[in-house]
Amino acid sequence: MHILVTNDDGPPSPTSSPYVHSLVRELQKAGHTVSVCLPHTQRSWIGKAHMIGQTVKPLYYRPSATFDPRPSAADTVQGTTHSRPGVAGEEEWVLVDGTPASAAQIGLYHFFRDKGPIDLVVSGPNYGRNTTALFALNSGTVGGALEAAVCRKRAIALSYAFFNRNHDPAIIDGASKHAARVIETLYRQWPEDGSVDLYTVNVPLVEGVGANKTVFTGMLQNYWGEGTTCFQEVEAEISDEDEEEERIREGEQAAEGIDGAPENGDGIAEKKKGLANRHFRWAPRFTDVYQSVEESPPGNDGWCVKEGLTSVTPMKANFWHAATNLHGSELKLQNPSSPEGGKAMPLESTLPFRPKAHFFALVAYDSPYVQPLILSALQKLFPPEAYTLLSMPEGEAAEGTEVALDELLPGDDSRVLQITPYEAIDWEFVSSHPDTCLVNSYMLRKALIRKHYLSSTVEHWVSKRPGSILKDHVKRTEAFELDYAEFLDDALIEAFDLRASLEKNESLEEEGRADEKEWWILKPSMSDRGQGIRLFSTMEELQAIFDGWEEERPDSDDDEDGSAEADGEGGDSGHRDFITTSHLRHFVAQPYIHPPLLLPGDNRKFHIRTYVACVGSLDVYVYRDMLALFAGRPYATPQDAGGTADLESHLTNTCLQRSVSEGTVRRFWDLDLGLGGSGPPAADAKQAVFAQICGVAGEVFEAAARAMPMHFRPLPNAFEVFGLDFLVDARGAVWLLEANAFPDFGQTGDDLRGLVAGLWEGVLRLAAGPFFGLADERKEDAGGEGKGGLGDMIHVRRVDLGRR
Repeated sequence: MHILVTNDDGPPSPTSSPYVHSLVRELQKAGHTVSVCLPHTQRSWIGKAHMIGQTVKPLYYRPSATFDPRPSAADTVQGTTHSRPGVAGEEEWVLVDGTPASAAQIGLYHFFRDKGPIDLVVSGPNYGRNTTALFALNSGTVGGALEAAVCRKRAIALSYAFFNRNHDPAIIDGASKHAARVIETLYRQWPEDGSVDLYTVNVPLVEGVGANKTVFTGMLQNYWGEGTTCFQEVEAEISDEDEEEERIREGEQAAEGIDGAPENGDGIAEKKKGLANRHFRWAPRFTDVYQSVEESPPGNDGWCVKEGLTSVTPMKANFWHAATNLHGSELKLQNPSSPEGGKAMPLESTLPFRPKAHFFALVAYDSPYVQPLILSALQKLFPPEAYTLLSMPEGEAAEGTEVALDELLPGDDSRVLQITPYEAIDWEFVSSHPDTCLVNSYMLRKALIRKHYLSSTVEHWVSKRPGSILKDHVKRTEAFELDYAEFLDDALIEAFDLRASLEKNESLEEEGRADEKEWWILKPSMSDRGQGIRLFSTMEELQAIFDGWEEERPDSDDDEDGSAEADGEGGDSGHRDFITTSHLRHFVAQPYIHPPLLLPGDNRKFHIRTYVACVGSLDVYVYRDMLALFAGRPYATPQDAGGTADLESHLTNTCLQRSVSEGTVRRFWDLDLGLGGSGPPAADAKQAVFAQICGVAGEVFEAAARAMPMHFRPLPNAFEVFGLDFLVDARGAVWLLEANAFPDFGQTGDDLRGLVAGLWEGVLRLAAGPFFGLADERKEDAGGEGKGGLGDMIHVRRVDLGRR
């Protein structure tokens, strides 16, 4: 691609611009066409400014083939500057006596046309980090990228965070190699929905940075300290700009406590009477910036760089608004002569500023993978004037507290869409506003997402409906409770089928027929992400499992069951490396499904992740675009693998795999199931599997709603996305494994991000569209396989529960 490089540090210089030469060379090595237009001198801390009234004049810089960034090379000639352009074919950069924003504009529209259209603008690498709001708001590097973004060009602001001033060429080149990979990846994966105008990327100058993680982050909001001034009063004339640049860089080091860095002066002359004639030298206190990073929670851009990680922050080219709950309201100005005696008048909604179908949207899904996809779906479904985004009150979701919607909304009759973690939902508000509040979760759904409740749901339903599809697609389940391993025998008194099977297995072992044993799978009922799953075939093996857990078990026996749905039970979006006490109380055991279906040429076990959307009370939709999640190792029978010896060949949950191989997550419809012989033709095999999945999904949700109404209660003003897991056996029969609330969409990966995006478009069409009056012309855009339209959302069941 054709990349325009600009910066705010000027042409290559060991003292003020030590990184740009390295980046340009790495981009060229990667096969890109690189054009360079820079300020002719350093223009740090100038933001996105232009010099009004200035006639900008160019110079022409001919870089050397190599560049030594070390301070010791400051007096070495490394590149030459000329007032006239050179001959054609000679590498030449343009230097302008303007700002980074001016350099971006001039580079885009007035030079390099012979090289073809510019695909991407890279501003940087900045000499120093541009993390946190204080640095980014003032940065000329970010300003150059912003200028490109408002010119409708994709742009990346790139900064290198240094930790010493040695300018090790090997570390700089390593950072540039890594930066080039980041740039290429961001360009290839740039959202097409307009949700991102530019990225600001911060690469720490540490050894082996390419092996460290690159993380999407937010930007830390920080401020100067109370009473802090960015200027120092001086008596004498200040030194030249280059010396000032050097001094500011030393000030950045001093703020971080880097050895050998001189202190940055911040004294202010003692106040005198009247106005004194003073000069003021730029002398910001960077200590405030770094202290704010130290005091902030993990996850922001400043924290990432401090930990040696590369931060990537998506941005829009604007000063984003706050207090969105006030948008469209009129500020009633204070009237000193009013009877209220100067009291502020209340804010009142003024309908002319909003369409009648206007609603507010609080979207804070607590997942950097899903959040932009939901926002993108809203943008596609509703015109911008139809809704106003609300900001999550700071700290609410992280602390697991309810968000008080009545404090965010301008009026009690305001319509609102809330898509947040379960813990943030104010259920009292939801129940008292059934016609104006739509939320992304049902209050009660244990009948599905807790394994022992799910087994009871199926058992009750099938006992009254022997012909139910669930009878042949959900394995019989033994549910039991156990507090201490020594009471295992007592816990299994009523598990007749399990005990009989284990006794038979012991007899088969004694007879030398161990290969005929029936294997069982043990699952803690409230675990997620595959935690605590084990295989066993004898009572001795089962006892050993519990004895092993007993040694690691915490002393506290607090009952987390009281946390109700708020623990996201059954959901697979959390992560734990151990099994908590609550997980060790309720268990289910099921016959292990053997042999599973294995694909031709790929002997890894896999399961199918199906997303199911429940809307209102109650319509059930299956999302046609399903995932196949593969085990980390080739499948081996439980007998050959020694039961619990190698769970990686049996467990298909990607969260537990230590040896994940390529193609661990794939699209179901891309698979060759290889179901030949007496089974359906290969072309129809996947459709046959999908038909079974649709039948089971519809039936299990109706079973939960009708047979377990105390534990699954759909609400008319709610919807929810569930992740259902299915296993296909060697005969092509589908078996339901479990249901998850708030499924972990991140396991889908970047390559299949469009699958999740299509799901949310379909879900919001079905749920938010009718609730908030989706325009007819936008409904017509709903079809289309693979596009998230209604054609991908298969309606499998309508259950009339009499709730309106």
